[in-house]
Formats: sequence, C-alpha cells, structure tokens
Amino acid sequence: MLGVYNYTVILTYIGMLTGLAGIGLALRGGLPWALLCLLLAGLFDMFDGTIASTKKDRTPQERRFGVQIDSLSDLVCFGVLPAAIVFAAAHGRAVAAVVSGLYALCALIRLAWFNVDEEERQDTAAGGRTQYLGLPVTTVALFLPTLLGVARLASWHLGALGAGLLAVMAVAFLLPFKLAKPGLAGKLVMLLIGCTELVVVLLGVKL
Repeated sequence: MLGVYNYTVILTYIGMLTGLAGIGLALRGGLPWALLCLLLAGLFDMFDGTIASTKKDRTPQERRFGVQIDSLSDLVCFGVLPAAIVFAAAHGRAVAAVVSGLYALCALIRLAWFNVDEEERQDTAAGGRTQYLGLPVTTVALFLPTLLGVARLASWHLGALGAGLLAVMAVAFLLPFKLAKPGLAGKLVMLLIGCTELVVVLLGVKL
C-alpha cells in the first residue's frame, strides 16, 4: 500500500480524523464539541513531530512524507475546521462565509509555502527548525477555543467575534515576521492554556 504506517505518523492520522469529526460536529450545530476536537487536534500536533524524531532510521522519503502529511492534516484541522466552526456560529451569514473562505485559503497558501521552505531547509541544514516566518496555523487551536468559549459563557455574539479573529489570523499567516519556535517550556505553557480552555469548553457544553 502507498504511504507510511509506522508509529511516526499515527498521531498525525488520528489528528486529521479528529479534525474531520469536528467539521461534521460544527455543521450539525455541536460547536462546543467541535471546539473540543480543535483542542485535541492541537494537542496531537504538538507532539507528533517529537514522536517522529525518535525514529532515527527514517529514510529521506519517509521524512519528506512526514512533512507533507503533517501539513495536509493541518489544513483539515486548523484551516477547514476553524472556518467551519465560525461559519456555523454565524449561522451561515455571508460575511462569515467570505471570511471563513479567505481564512482557509490563507492557511492553504501558508502550509504549501511552509512545505517548500522546509524541504529546502532540510536539504541545506541539519537539525530542527528554530523559528517560523509568520504565524503558524496551529495557533488557532489556542486562540479560537478561548475566544468562542468565553463568548459562549458570556452570551456574546460568537459569529462576529470568530470572524474577526479569523480575519486577523489570516493576515498573520502570510506576513513574513519571525517567530521563535517554542521549546519544551513553551509547549508546557501551551498545554496548560489548552487545559484551561478545555474547562471553558466543557462548561459551555452544559449550557
């Protein structure tokens, strides 16, 4: 069979399926559960690269496959899923539909560019990446649940706030500013934030 099926990619595959489930939940009106899927997809993405790096005998083809499959999964989880959540939260209003579409497009462009840049970097440099250009698409897994979770608890307008956030993030995806890649301490902080968001989302489920 085509593809790679060892433990280095399993978490990425699970993350993509979680994102796909979230899209379905969002379009059926299950926004809190869709946000939960976004959080879980972000958690899986945080550690899939760490897990993959433990396999020292990966072939160049397996490494390139890992780069491609990670970005394709990211497009589903952090491009399409957030767009579906905001579209559903705004009840399909035209402005939210346009913003969600442009957000997904910017995420697509960024991920495609990242793949090209990462392959060129791996051809000329050893070791892992230390910084990003522009805002990584995965950061939406921190920002969107926080915004929409708090908005849901406070009875604010979910669609308008979400559309505004996606518009800002879409621009930040493509601006070439330098951003340091988080190390272990940074990941632990994000994990703590994610746990807090999880509580907010689960409280939203009960409303």
